[in-house]
Amino acid sequence: MIVGSRCDSEASDHVRMYREVLSPLTQHWDLTWELAKREVSDRYAGQGLVAIWVFIHPLLVMGIYVFIFSFVFKGSLGPSDGLAPDYTLYILSGLIAWVSLQESMGKACGAIVTNAPLVKQVAFPVELLPAKSVLTSMLNLLIAICILVLYTIINQWRIPWTYTLIPMLLMFQLLMMMGVGYLLSSVCVYVRDLKDVVQAFGVIGVYLVPVLYPPQWVPNLARPLLYLNPLSYLIWCYQDVFSFGRLEHWWAWCI
Repeated sequence: MIVGSRCDSEASDHVRMYREVLSPLTQHWDLTWELAKREVSDRYAGQGLVAIWVFIHPLLVMGIYVFIFSFVFKGSLGPSDGLAPDYTLYILSGLIAWVSLQESMGKACGAIVTNAPLVKQVAFPVELLPAKSVLTSMLNLLIAICILVLYTIINQWRIPWTYTLIPMLLMFQLLMMMGVGYLLSSVCVYVRDLKDVVQAFGVIGVYLVPVLYPPQWVPNLARPLLYLNPLSYLIWCYQDVFSFGRLEHWWAWCI
Protein backbone atom coordinates (compact mmCIF):
# COMPACT_ATOMS: atom_id res chain seq x y z
CA MET A 1 0.00 0.00 0.00
CA ILE A 2 2.83 2.35 0.86
CA VAL A 3 4.56 1.65 -2.44
CA GLY A 4 1.32 2.15 -4.36
CA SER A 5 0.56 5.45 -2.68
CA ARG A 6 4.11 6.62 -3.32
CA CYS A 7 3.81 5.79 -7.03
CA ASP A 8 0.48 7.61 -7.20
CA SER A 9 2.07 10.61 -5.52
CA GLU A 10 4.98 10.64 -7.99
CA ALA A 11 2.58 10.34 -10.92
CA SER A 12 0.49 13.24 -9.67
CA ASP A 13 3.67 15.30 -9.21
CA HIS A 14 4.65 14.63 -12.82
CA VAL A 15 1.19 15.60 -14.06
CA ARG A 16 1.31 18.79 -12.01
CA MET A 17 4.74 19.62 -13.43
CA TYR A 18 3.54 19.09 -17.01
CA ARG A 19 0.55 21.33 -16.37
CA GLU A 20 2.77 24.09 -15.03
CA VAL A 21 5.10 23.88 -18.03
CA LEU A 22 2.22 24.00 -20.51
CA SER A 23 0.11 26.51 -18.58
CA PRO A 24 1.10 29.49 -20.79
CA LEU A 25 -0.23 27.66 -23.83
CA THR A 26 -3.43 26.48 -22.18
CA GLN A 27 -4.33 29.65 -20.27
CA HIS A 28 -3.39 32.18 -22.96
CA TRP A 29 -3.73 30.14 -26.13
CA ASP A 30 -5.31 32.87 -28.26
CA LEU A 31 -2.67 35.44 -27.36
CA THR A 32 0.19 32.95 -27.77
CA TRP A 33 -1.12 31.91 -31.18
CA GLU A 34 -1.39 35.52 -32.33
CA LEU A 35 2.17 36.22 -31.16
CA ALA A 36 3.41 33.13 -33.00
CA LYS A 37 1.65 34.16 -36.22
CA ARG A 38 3.11 37.64 -35.90
CA GLU A 39 6.61 36.20 -35.51
CA VAL A 40 6.19 34.15 -38.67
CA SER A 41 4.80 37.10 -40.62
CA ASP A 42 7.60 39.39 -39.39
CA ARG A 43 10.16 36.82 -40.50
CA TYR A 44 8.83 36.94 -44.06
CA ALA A 45 7.80 40.60 -44.03
CA GLY A 46 7.61 42.11 -47.49
CA GLN A 47 7.40 38.72 -49.17
CA GLY A 48 4.15 37.91 -50.92
CA LEU A 49 4.57 34.13 -50.79
CA VAL A 50 4.80 33.73 -47.02
CA ALA A 51 2.98 30.40 -46.87
CA ILE A 52 5.11 28.96 -49.67
CA TRP A 53 8.42 29.98 -48.08
CA VAL A 54 7.37 28.33 -44.82
CA PHE A 55 7.32 25.03 -46.73
CA ILE A 56 10.28 25.73 -49.02
CA HIS A 57 12.86 26.26 -46.27
CA PRO A 58 12.55 22.83 -44.59
CA LEU A 59 12.05 21.22 -47.99
CA LEU A 60 15.36 22.62 -49.26
CA VAL A 61 17.29 21.51 -46.17
CA MET A 62 15.86 18.01 -46.28
CA GLY A 63 16.31 17.85 -50.04
CA ILE A 64 20.03 18.57 -49.71
CA TYR A 65 20.45 15.72 -47.23
CA VAL A 66 18.45 13.37 -49.44
CA PHE A 67 20.67 14.22 -52.42
CA ILE A 68 23.94 13.84 -50.48
CA PHE A 69 23.19 10.55 -48.76
CA SER A 70 21.08 8.96 -51.49
CA PHE A 71 23.15 9.87 -54.55
CA VAL A 72 26.57 11.18 -53.48
CA PHE A 73 27.41 8.77 -50.65
CA LYS A 74 24.88 6.13 -51.70
CA GLY A 75 24.36 5.58 -48.00
CA SER A 76 22.07 2.60 -47.79
CA LEU A 77 23.44 0.57 -44.91
CA GLY A 78 22.05 -2.61 -43.47
CA PRO A 79 21.01 -3.60 -39.95
CA SER A 80 24.49 -4.96 -39.28
CA ASP A 81 25.73 -1.38 -39.22
CA GLY A 82 23.22 -0.44 -36.54
CA LEU A 83 21.07 1.49 -39.00
CA ALA A 84 17.75 1.06 -40.70
CA PRO A 85 18.05 0.03 -44.38
CA ASP A 86 17.34 3.59 -45.55
CA TYR A 87 20.24 5.67 -44.24
CA THR A 88 18.72 8.88 -45.61
CA LEU A 89 15.52 8.33 -43.67
CA TYR A 90 17.60 7.55 -40.58
CA ILE A 91 19.35 10.90 -40.81
CA LEU A 92 16.25 12.92 -41.65
CA SER A 93 14.29 11.47 -38.74
CA GLY A 94 16.86 12.72 -36.26
CA LEU A 95 17.59 15.90 -38.17
CA ILE A 96 14.06 17.30 -38.01
CA ALA A 97 14.06 16.90 -34.23
CA TRP A 98 17.47 18.53 -33.85
CA VAL A 99 16.72 21.47 -36.17
CA SER A 100 13.55 22.21 -34.24
CA LEU A 101 15.42 22.12 -30.93
CA GLN A 102 18.20 24.29 -32.32
CA GLU A 103 15.73 26.85 -33.62
CA SER A 104 13.76 27.02 -30.37
CA MET A 105 16.92 27.42 -28.27
CA GLY A 106 18.17 30.24 -30.47
CA LYS A 107 14.86 32.08 -30.31
CA ALA A 108 14.47 31.54 -26.58
CA CYS A 109 17.72 33.37 -25.84
CA GLY A 110 16.28 36.63 -27.11
CA ALA A 111 12.64 36.03 -26.27
CA ILE A 112 12.59 38.40 -23.30
CA VAL A 113 15.52 40.69 -24.13
CA THR A 114 14.26 41.63 -27.59
CA ASN A 115 10.72 42.24 -26.33
CA ALA A 116 11.53 44.71 -23.58
CA PRO A 117 8.54 47.00 -24.36
CA LEU A 118 6.14 44.10 -23.79
CA VAL A 119 7.93 42.99 -20.63
CA LYS A 120 7.59 46.47 -19.12
CA GLN A 121 3.83 46.27 -19.43
CA VAL A 122 2.59 45.13 -16.04
CA ALA A 123 -0.41 43.20 -17.36
CA PHE A 124 1.53 41.24 -19.98
CA PRO A 125 2.35 37.59 -19.09
CA VAL A 126 6.10 37.36 -19.73
CA GLU A 127 6.05 33.57 -19.87
CA LEU A 128 4.29 33.78 -23.24
CA LEU A 129 7.42 35.11 -24.95
CA PRO A 130 9.45 31.88 -24.82
CA ALA A 131 6.23 29.91 -25.32
CA LYS A 132 5.43 31.60 -28.64
CA SER A 133 8.99 30.95 -29.85
CA VAL A 134 8.54 27.28 -29.05
CA LEU A 135 5.20 27.29 -30.85
CA THR A 136 6.69 28.67 -34.07
CA SER A 137 9.41 26.01 -33.92
CA MET A 138 6.74 23.35 -33.47
CA LEU A 139 4.94 24.63 -36.57
CA ASN A 140 8.13 24.21 -38.59
CA LEU A 141 8.55 20.74 -37.09
CA LEU A 142 5.04 19.74 -38.19
CA ILE A 143 5.83 20.86 -41.73
CA ALA A 144 9.05 18.83 -41.71
CA ILE A 145 7.17 15.78 -40.42
CA CYS A 146 4.64 16.09 -43.26
CA ILE A 147 7.50 16.19 -45.77
CA LEU A 148 9.12 13.17 -44.11
CA VAL A 149 5.85 11.22 -44.23
CA LEU A 150 5.56 12.01 -47.93
CA TYR A 151 9.15 10.84 -48.48
CA THR A 152 8.38 7.58 -46.66
CA ILE A 153 5.27 6.92 -48.73
CA ILE A 154 7.11 7.56 -52.00
CA ASN A 155 10.02 5.28 -51.08
CA GLN A 156 8.29 2.51 -49.14
CA TRP A 157 4.65 2.71 -50.27
CA ARG A 158 3.57 2.11 -46.70
CA ILE A 159 3.29 3.85 -43.35
CA PRO A 160 4.79 2.00 -40.33
CA TRP A 161 2.60 1.43 -37.28
CA THR A 162 5.01 3.54 -35.24
CA TYR A 163 3.53 6.64 -36.88
CA THR A 164 0.73 6.32 -34.34
CA LEU A 165 3.29 7.42 -31.75
CA ILE A 166 3.83 10.81 -33.42
CA PRO A 167 1.47 12.69 -31.03
CA MET A 168 3.36 11.28 -28.04
CA LEU A 169 6.64 12.21 -29.70
CA LEU A 170 5.48 15.78 -30.27
CA MET A 171 4.41 16.05 -26.64
CA PHE A 172 7.86 14.89 -25.51
CA GLN A 173 9.54 17.51 -27.65
CA LEU A 174 7.11 20.26 -26.67
CA LEU A 175 7.79 19.68 -22.98
CA MET A 176 11.54 19.64 -23.54
CA MET A 177 11.50 22.79 -25.66
CA MET A 178 9.28 24.64 -23.20
CA GLY A 179 11.54 23.77 -20.27
CA VAL A 180 14.73 24.69 -22.11
CA GLY A 181 13.08 27.83 -23.47
CA TYR A 182 12.12 29.08 -20.02
CA LEU A 183 15.62 28.42 -18.72
CA LEU A 184 17.51 30.08 -21.57
CA SER A 185 15.22 33.11 -21.82
CA SER A 186 15.56 33.76 -18.09
CA VAL A 187 19.33 33.33 -17.90
CA CYS A 188 19.95 35.44 -21.01
CA VAL A 189 18.43 38.44 -19.26
CA TYR A 190 21.45 38.45 -16.94
CA VAL A 191 24.06 36.69 -19.09
CA ARG A 192 23.83 38.09 -22.62
CA ASP A 193 26.84 36.06 -23.80
CA LEU A 194 24.81 32.89 -23.42
CA LYS A 195 23.20 33.60 -26.78
CA ASP A 196 26.56 33.19 -28.54
CA VAL A 197 27.24 29.99 -26.61
CA VAL A 198 23.89 28.58 -27.70
CA GLN A 199 24.55 29.54 -31.32
CA ALA A 200 27.92 27.76 -31.21
CA PHE A 201 26.29 24.73 -29.64
CA GLY A 202 23.69 24.74 -32.40
CA VAL A 203 26.45 24.36 -34.98
CA ILE A 204 28.43 21.58 -33.29
CA GLY A 205 25.57 19.98 -31.38
CA VAL A 206 24.37 17.93 -34.34
CA TYR A 207 27.61 15.95 -34.07
CA LEU A 208 27.12 15.37 -30.33
CA VAL A 209 23.81 13.56 -30.75
CA PRO A 210 23.19 10.39 -32.81
CA VAL A 211 21.74 12.11 -35.86
CA LEU A 212 24.40 11.20 -38.43
CA TYR A 213 25.61 7.99 -36.81
CA PRO A 214 24.41 5.13 -34.58
CA PRO A 215 25.85 4.61 -31.07
CA GLN A 216 27.80 1.58 -32.33
CA TRP A 217 30.07 3.87 -34.33
CA VAL A 218 31.16 5.82 -31.25
CA PRO A 219 34.37 4.63 -29.51
CA ASN A 220 33.77 2.79 -26.26
CA LEU A 221 35.47 5.49 -24.20
CA ALA A 222 33.22 8.25 -25.57
CA ARG A 223 29.99 6.25 -25.81
CA PRO A 224 28.87 6.96 -22.20
CA LEU A 225 28.79 10.67 -23.06
CA LEU A 226 26.21 9.89 -25.72
CA TYR A 227 23.96 8.19 -23.18
CA LEU A 228 24.40 11.03 -20.70
CA ASN A 229 23.08 13.52 -23.24
CA PRO A 230 19.29 13.87 -22.73
CA LEU A 231 18.86 15.02 -26.33
CA SER A 232 20.07 11.63 -27.57
CA TYR A 233 16.99 9.90 -26.20
CA LEU A 234 14.66 12.22 -28.09
CA ILE A 235 16.60 11.58 -31.30
CA TRP A 236 16.36 7.82 -30.78
CA CYS A 237 12.61 8.07 -30.31
CA TYR A 238 12.29 9.94 -33.60
CA GLN A 239 14.41 7.33 -35.35
CA ASP A 240 12.26 4.54 -33.93
CA VAL A 241 9.10 6.15 -35.30
CA PHE A 242 10.26 7.32 -38.73
CA SER A 243 13.25 5.16 -39.62
CA PHE A 244 13.21 1.75 -37.91
CA GLY A 245 9.44 1.33 -37.81
CA ARG A 246 9.77 -0.44 -34.48
CA LEU A 247 10.85 0.35 -30.93
CA GLU A 248 14.53 -0.29 -31.57
CA HIS A 249 15.44 1.93 -28.60
CA TRP A 250 12.51 1.02 -26.34
CA TRP A 251 14.39 2.14 -23.24
CA ALA A 252 14.60 5.68 -24.63
CA TRP A 253 10.81 5.94 -24.35
CA CYS A 254 10.95 5.08 -20.65
CA ILE A 255 13.34 7.86 -19.64
